[in-house]
Order: sequence, then structure tokens, then C-alpha cells
Amino acid sequence: MSSTALLFYFLFAVFLLSSPPPSSAQSSNNKSAFSFSDSPWRADQNLTLHSPNSVFAAGFRPLSNRSNLYRFCIWYLHVPDNFVVWSANSAKSPVSSSATLVITTSGELVLRNSSTGPNLLKNATGNSNTTKLILSDDGNLIYGNWESFSFPTDTIVANQTMKGTGIVSENGKFQFFNYKELVFNSNDSYWQADNVFQVLDSNGRVTLGNGNSLFSMDFGPIWLRRLTMDNDGNLKIYSFNRNISETEWTIVWQSTHEQCTVHGTCGPNAICMNDASNSSIYCTCPPGFKPVEGGQIEVEGCARKIPIENDLQNTKFLSLDYVNFSGGANQSIWTAKNLSVCESRCFDDRRCLGFMFQYDGKGFCVLQLDRLLYGFWSPGIERAMFLRVHKSEQDQANFVGMKEVLDTTCPIQIKLPFPPKESRTTARNIAIICTLFAAELIAGGLFFWVFVKKYIKYRDMARTFGLELLPGGGPKRFSYAELKIATNGFTDLIGKGGFGDVYKGELTDHRVVAVKCLKNVAGGDADFWAEVTIIARMHHLNLVRLWGFCAERNQRILVYEYVPNGSLDKYLFRPGRLGASNPEMETDALVDGEGTPVLEWSIRYRIALGVARAIAYLHEECLEWVLHCDIKPENILLADDFCPKISDFGLAKLKKKEDIVSMSNIRGTRGYMAPEWVRSETITSKADVYSFGMVLLELVRGARNNEMQGSLIGNSEEWYFPAWVFDKVFKEEAVEDVLDRQIKHSYDNRAHFDMVNRMVRTAMWCLQSRPEMRPSMGKVAKMLEGTVEITEPNKPTIFFLGED
Repeated sequence: MSSTALLFYFLFAVFLLSSPPPSSAQSSNNKSAFSFSDSPWRADQNLTLHSPNSVFAAGFRPLSNRSNLYRFCIWYLHVPDNFVVWSANSAKSPVSSSATLVITTSGELVLRNSSTGPNLLKNATGNSNTTKLILSDDGNLIYGNWESFSFPTDTIVANQTMKGTGIVSENGKFQFFNYKELVFNSNDSYWQADNVFQVLDSNGRVTLGNGNSLFSMDFGPIWLRRLTMDNDGNLKIYSFNRNISETEWTIVWQSTHEQCTVHGTCGPNAICMNDASNSSIYCTCPPGFKPVEGGQIEVEGCARKIPIENDLQNTKFLSLDYVNFSGGANQSIWTAKNLSVCESRCFDDRRCLGFMFQYDGKGFCVLQLDRLLYGFWSPGIERAMFLRVHKSEQDQANFVGMKEVLDTTCPIQIKLPFPPKESRTTARNIAIICTLFAAELIAGGLFFWVFVKKYIKYRDMARTFGLELLPGGGPKRFSYAELKIATNGFTDLIGKGGFGDVYKGELTDHRVVAVKCLKNVAGGDADFWAEVTIIARMHHLNLVRLWGFCAERNQRILVYEYVPNGSLDKYLFRPGRLGASNPEMETDALVDGEGTPVLEWSIRYRIALGVARAIAYLHEECLEWVLHCDIKPENILLADDFCPKISDFGLAKLKKKEDIVSMSNIRGTRGYMAPEWVRSETITSKADVYSFGMVLLELVRGARNNEMQGSLIGNSEEWYFPAWVFDKVFKEEAVEDVLDRQIKHSYDNRAHFDMVNRMVRTAMWCLQSRPEMRPSMGKVAKMLEGTVEITEPNKPTIFFLGED
């Protein structure tokens, strides 16, 4: 062999020894694309694809509890838990460390768990020389004509067009079928949208198939967003704000607020209960049933204590108020004349396990046949379930409250001895009786004195250690001295309201609070405690949270969370605005010099939607029906992120109706009072709807409803703010004339018209003079969300001119 050949082979060997092995061809663990030259991609290489904006990553990801098992998936980068938005294989079907992703010589993208296993990616083909696997900025994994967006798993990310038959929860139990309805076990539907979901944009708006839109609670442009079919069966929109160092995803919309209405939450025959004290749910067995031995109620459910299948004639019915069973092999719906007819139909049917009856005079009767599935308790269910049990069953119905008053006292049985036989020694008997009576009287007084001393001692100890709480985990009871120290002698006044003055304070644990000193409160301690208990159990994102109270002598004080941005009125009604008293002379200039930010259209819309949802919660979702009776901008507080929070709710029962009317006159809020207050008619929830409608118009206009009369037509008593807006919008079609001049320059007809139009149309419906013509607050919230169609309203009239 020649020397030239030897030199060639020597150089070739050095080249081979200095070249890295194929597995280390990637010089970095993070890549922007995967090509034919990078094959194979092994599961244990710790290699990831990053999107150009570094929001998403894709690759083999080890399971949290098994480091040698992997999923090939897409997840969020630099977000808590690195949430997975798509996966080629679920956590229940992991691949081993020997799994590979390969681009074959024919251009096919193949993901296999082993060399002989099936390809987990279907129809992913391209050109082996030019086609690359890339991850786009919106989280879409693309290879040629194949993309992960066409095969969604349990999550839809922002700007992803919804394709396929829907998304399925990670546990496989629940499906958002055809992006319109939620189903359990592929066939039990328990929630349905107004129309098909099409796309979730980055602002938090979901476009529906009929052109309408659904808005998240935090509608705005700065969030990461995703739509996820959760394992609990609830469809939710999550958002995450990376600009303020959030630590977890926030739920900003969900399909149902009552988790118990989700099918499969509890097992067969069980009843799902909602614990309002800690916002949790649990499953329980109805009377006549017990948990299945060795199983969980949430899965196996309950079993009968005494079977009835072979002895149906010896059965009876137990009434379960506010209980509904929404599933079964078959439900038979009847129109019965009365309860007895409905009961007899069920008794004569061998398949009937119970019946539901609604006390509304319409004879609504439903026979529950064969099985008892998806039972839940809710005060919003205006019906009772009559459960069929054996006559020998000793259990009593424990779901009451609809047809009988709850028994809140402890029964005590008192048995008197028989009188002694008559005796001739009458004087001796009288002496004995008087002696015994005197002894009992002295002993009773002594026992009462000891009880009072013990009570005072333990009460003082409880106050000293901060243990004095209301039953059921209620708010803390403060002493007047504690609150006086916390507020520095009630010197920092931050607001005045119809129910009293509000002071800023700081508790011993450094929590900043708002202390409201109530005035002219009716009723005694028991009434006040009862109302405080009700207020404390109202939990909603848009309600101010009650932390404690004080009831000493004549002092009635409530301790709330402190909301830093103050009330809405100071952002809408600026005394220094040029031309504030004359809408035709308004300009965009601000002259108050306080630096108060101007609320843009999206924030005003979020405020209106949050307030509507909170009032709907008070009217329709609380265990006890609550009227606010004083909705106005001063009672709407704004948090750091301008999230609205309603204050002074639940206090109307502490005042008489006459006090509320006179107080409103004194405080200058007559413009928010519904006509029925002046007419002395029955006050219903529609009075709050009227007040909300006036606030809604003021959000659009940026001025009080009673400040514009003199500037437009003089001091005419026939001028009415809502009627003026109606003429401008629906007759003159000059919507720009009613907009707030502070932000009129930022109004974009394409971006804001739909939002402003819904706000104005909804307000017109709320301001109808007759209560029955106004929608409920639940419907008002849906009108603002855009989930229901808003027809053209009638023109609002001044109630004392337009009617009798």
C-alpha cells in the first residue's frame, strides 16, 4: 500500500474519532426546529423545541412520579406547573426511555414507544430533505400539513381554532362534545352552550357560531389564556398574568357555578351537597341508604338498607326538599293535578323509585325509573324529591325547609309526678310544699348566680385570646376598644354612606381594614347577629368580604376588607372636568390635578359585568334572597386591578323602608331609586335592576344622570336622562353624543361598538318603569356577556308622567 493511501486512512480515522456520536449532534438542549438530520430524537436526550417567543416548549417530558416514563407533549414555559396543553400520549399511556421521534427517509414523522410499536402520530408526512418540525408562537406543533391544533386533547390555547369533535378531560370521563355541550361517559349531557365555541382570543373573548361573543371576567389584552376540560367535569377559562409575577392560574370563567350539577360527581343513589361555608362539595346518602361497603360514595355510591324490589306494596315515600335526581335509565314527565295523583302514578309503577313534584300550581311531576343517578341538593331547585323506601324504614327525612320550618331548638321532655293522695293534715302538706318551693327558689337563684359568674369569666377569656366566633365559622367578634385602637380613635375617615361612616384601620395582625360604624340600626342583638351571619356567608369575587363585627351596648360596627382604589364615582364624576355641568361643552382635558386614571372602555365593561354578576349572585344564588336597595357608584369599590366589589349589601334589613327612602333623599341618590319606592309598592329584586341600569348609563356617559338636565333643556321637569340617551342612540343614531368625552377620542367603532351597544341596550331594559318589564339580574349578566340576544327596548319614561 502506498504512503499516500496510508496518510488518507490515517486522516480519515482521526476524523471519525474526533466526530461526536449521532446522539450528541445537537449542541444545545433547546432547539427551534427538528429535521431529518437530527433523527432520531430519543426520550432520554432532554431535548426540547422552543417557540420563537419562548412561551411554549415541546418534547419528551418525564412523568412527575416516574422519571423513566415520558409523554411527548407541549407545555407552557416559565409558568407555574408548566401546564401541558397537548400530548401525543396521555399520562395513562406513557412511553419508555427508549421511545424515539424519527423523520424517515420517505418524509414521515414517526413517534414510537419501541421499534415495533404503532406510530402515535397519524398522517404526519412531508419531505425528508426540507420539511422540519417547528413550534409556532401560538403553541401549534407543525410538520408539513400536519399540526397539533387538528388533534386537541383537553386544552384549547388562545387564538387556536377549535377543530375535531371536541376536547376530553385527562381522566377520560368528561368531553366538551362538538364544542357545544358537556357530556359524561360519552352520552350523559349536563350542560349546553347557546352556540358552538369557535375560538378563544388573547383578550379573553370566545367567539360563538352565531356571531355572538362570550367574555371572561378579566377581559383585557395582557394575559395568557387557555380553555380546559377539567377532571371535575367543569369547562373553565384560565388566565395568567406574567407581568405581575402571578403564582398560579386564575379561573375567569366556568360553565357552571354549581359543581353538584356535573354528572358523575357522586355515585349512584348518592346526593351531592354544596358546603357554602368553605365553597366545597361532598357526597352523602339519602335516608334509607348507606355507603356501599368497602367503597367510596363518590364512586360506588349508596345501597339500600332494606330492599324493596320484591315487596313494592309495602313502601312509603320520604320527602327530600330541594333535591333533584337528573339522570336514570328513563324519566317519565307528567302533568298531575296534585301531589296525590303524582304519588299514585309512582306507586303503581314497579320501576318507579321515587318522584319529583314542584309546588308551583302547574302540576309538574317526574317519575324516576330504574335508577337514581346524579342527585344533588340546591336551594335553586324549586321542587321536592319523594324517595320510595320500605315501610319498616326508620330513617327520617333530613332535607327540609320547603314545606316546614327548620327545628332549631333542643326538645326537652318534662315529666311531672302524680299528686300525692289526699291527707287530713292539710296544714302540714301546705308547709311542706312552701318549704320545697322556697328551697327550689333559693337553689335556682344560687345556680343562676354561679352561671352568670362562669359566663362572664369565659366570655372575657374568649375575648382576650380572640376565640369568640359566631357558630359555623363566622366572622370574628371585636371589642369596641380594639377597633378604636385599630382606627386611631376613628380619625381616618375615608367615606360616608347611607348606613354610616367608614374609617380606615389596621388590625394587630397588620391587616388593613375598612371599619363601618352603622347608625340608626333597628332590632336587638339577636337580629344583628343573624344578619351578620348571613352577610358573612356571602362569598363572591365582586363582593366586599366581611371579616368581623362589634356589638357592644349601642355600638354596631362591621369590619370589611380594605379596597385601596376607592369608589367608582371618583373615577367617573370629576368636579374639575371642563364643561362637566354642560355635556355639549365637554372636552378631553382634566383640570383636577389629582392624577386619577381615566377608565377605558374595556375596564368599564369589566366593571359593569362584574357588578351585574354580583347582584345576580345576591338575588339568585344565595341561600337567603338578598336585596341591596342602594346600588350606586359610591357603593361600587375598585380593587388594585380595577376589579369591582359591591359594598353595603345585606344591610337593607337593618333599616326600615321609610328610613332607606329618606336616607336616599338626604344623600342625593334619588336618581337611582326605582319608581316603586315612591309609589309605596311592594319592593322586589327589580328595584336593584333599575338602579343598576342607571349606573350602567353613567359608565357610558361619565356623568351623573341628574347633572345634565339644566345644561341641555333648562330646568324642565319633563327631561329624563334615559329617554335622552334612547333618542340619541335609537332615533338619531348618534351614539357618539352619549359617550364620555374623557375617552371619546379612544372610541373605535369596530372595536367598541358591540360593547357599548350591549351596555346601552341592557340599560334601556333595566330602566323600564314597570318592574315586570325589567329582566332579572341573571339575564342582565347574560345580556352583557352577549350570550343572549337583546331585542330593541321600549323607550323609558318618567314614571310619574308616562303612567297613571
